[in-house]
Amino acid sequence: MRDALVTAAFRLFLERGYEETTVDDIVALAGVGRRSFFRYFPSKEDVVFPDHERCLADMTDFLAGGSDDDEPVGRVCDAARLVLRMYAENPTFSVQRYRLTKRVPGLRAYELSVVWRYERALAEYLRRRFAARREGTLQADVIAAAVVAAHNNALRSWLRSDGQGEASTAVDHALAYVQSAFGDAPVTPAAEQPEDVVVVVARRGAPLWRVVREIEATLGRD
Repeated sequence: MRDALVTAAFRLFLERGYEETTVDDIVALAGVGRRSFFRYFPSKEDVVFPDHERCLADMTDFLAGGSDDDEPVGRVCDAARLVLRMYAENPTFSVQRYRLTKRVPGLRAYELSVVWRYERALAEYLRRRFAARREGTLQADVIAAAVVAAHNNALRSWLRSDGQGEASTAVDHALAYVQSAFGDAPVTPAAEQPEDVVVVVARRGAPLWRVVREIEATLGRD
């Protein structure tokens, strides 16, 4: 029933347009009543994104099922790949949805709210893993945003190509960039104080022994 409603909805969206299609039109084509529609979808917008709730639940379970031995950034990158898998399961539908969403401002806003929920799930996992770090919350939020941005950049590139080729290739490349930038970062205890940073200004061509002496003098080791 759920799949039948989605199929009917997208057929009408493509033939008539999203704004011109009503819930009554969808249920009439699917051969069901309005109550059946709202049993599966709270609104017309939800029928455009029928698989995100399941995917978000899968992502949350995946993150919760990890261990303390997992490298945190690698874990959230793997979680993002679950979203890619959802899109890649049905390239034709994913491309149709992408085109429809681009044309309808209300759907773009809805999609942004869905993306934000994915990002929050990643950030909450990282916040737990980075609880002992100085500015762990900031790091978690920045990394979660970077993972989502990298994933979406590659995903949209694949969708713009009409779903040609392997979506995983572009997404893996983008996530590898995030992994190289943030992965395997040393854990800094919150109580540890930052080390001093010394800046020494020297003339170009100054002998090395003089530069070293200036550093030692600044550090009080002369």
